Formats: sequence, C-alpha cells, structure tokens
Amino acid sequence: MIAALRKYNVIALPCGRINVRPFSILVRYRDLPEMLETLCQPSTTTQEEPMLPRLLAYDMLPQLLREQIIDRAIEPITCSADETTEAVQRFFEQQGIYQDSAYAIWLKRYSMAPTQLEFAATRPLRIEKFKTQMWQHHINSYFLQRKDRLDRIIYSCVRVKDGSLANELYYRLREGEQVFSELARDYSEGPEALTGGVIGPTELGCLPQPLAQILRASQARQLRGPIPFATCFLILRVEKMIPAQLDESMRNQLIGELFEAWLQQQTNMPNG
Repeated sequence: MIAALRKYNVIALPCGRINVRPFSILVRYRDLPEMLETLCQPSTTTQEEPMLPRLLAYDMLPQLLREQIIDRAIEPITCSADETTEAVQRFFEQQGIYQDSAYAIWLKRYSMAPTQLEFAATRPLRIEKFKTQMWQHHINSYFLQRKDRLDRIIYSCVRVKDGSLANELYYRLREGEQVFSELARDYSEGPEALTGGVIGPTELGCLPQPLAQILRASQARQLRGPIPFATCFLILRVEKMIPAQLDESMRNQLIGELFEAWLQQQTNMPNG
C-alpha cells in the first residue's frame, strides 16, 4: 500500500467564495482513472486488500486529489542548490535525523530513494514559490476588495437572555453605576464573562454580518443596546478599531486565501 500511495503523492509532508478565474491554471488530473484502477487492484506481492476501499473509508481520497493537483501545478517550479540543501537539512531536523546511519534507516523504513526525500523536503518551498508567482501581482486589488472584512475590532459585550435584565444593566452602565467589566463577569452568559466582557481583536469578517454592521457603525466607547441577537440581548461598546494594513503577514494571508480558492476550483473541475 505504501508504494502505491507514494506513487500518487499521498505520503507527503504537510505544508483560505473568491473569483480567481482570471489567474486560474487548468490542472486536469487526467490519470485519475489509471490511479483509481491501480488502487482497486489487490497487491501482487503481499496479501493486502485493494486500497481504494480503505481510502474511501478513511476519507483520504479528497486529500489525494488535492495533492495531485498541487503536484501538477508546482512541477515547473525549481529550487536552487542552496535552497534544496537548506530544505533537506530542515527536514532532517524535523525528523530527528542527525547521523548518516539514521538517514539510511529512515529511507529504508519509508522505502524512499534520496531523490524522493529531496522532493518531499523541497515541496513546501515550491508550493510557496508557486503561490507567489501566481498571485503576488493581484494582492493590492484583492486587499482593497477585502479590507472592510479584514479590519479588526476590540469590543466589550454583555449578553443575557432576559430582556428586562438587559435593560437594567444598560441603564446601570449609562448612569455610571457600575463598570462594564464588572457587569460582564457577574451577568454575561457567554465566554466573554471570563475576560470582563472584552472580545478581540477579531476580524470584522469573522463576525455575524448584523453584529459586524452594528459595531462598524458605532463610535469608540459608544454604548449600544440592548440589541436583540439570536436568543439573547446584547449590550455592546467598541473599545478600539484596528484598520487592516497590507504588511507581509497580510500578504501571506491573502495569497493563502487565493491559493485555497483556486485549489477548491480545481478540485471541483470535471475531468476532460
């Protein structure tokens, strides 16, 4: 089983609705029928049963297709000698390989040739190179499209199920009889009770849209509520709005989103 899985890159090191059609690569897994036929056949050298039922039972087939698509895409991507050496050394450290004898044992254990190990070690870097080549020139416009959802916010919240109690707590806060953190710890029925009502920083795009709209329309330190929300009543106060910036971390996040959207598109593409 291991040998067949390796042939189709199931055994590999582990390495974000978006319109990516203008820069999509048409990666077709044309050899999928051959692959599935092979997986359906019993082993000729062991007593193993066909692998396909196991892959289906373990829900591994989608991952197999995903990795095949990635391998097609990164096939033209190369690494320099220095990059390869560094990647292999990092791989050795991750696997706890510090001696030649341990290296030989590891290769034998996984039935891998040195070239296959090099392929596995450099694969994450080649994937990152592919992502950069594909989407680095689209990040500025994509960031502007997504900025409203990428802005982060810190806010305070008290949520209770009793409307009368929510009104009472709101007036206590408005009149300055109690501070927000005290009321949150004593009355809030959500996890924010453990943090004195404070939530965040969190991206506005990660919040339910009605809640995000209320918070975005609020001024800092403005008390809002009680607001019916699902089965509760909320009392809200924006503490700080943190505008998204297109720094290196954000670039990597957005490239990752575009890559995942492209990969989902390829996965859903019919054969042909």
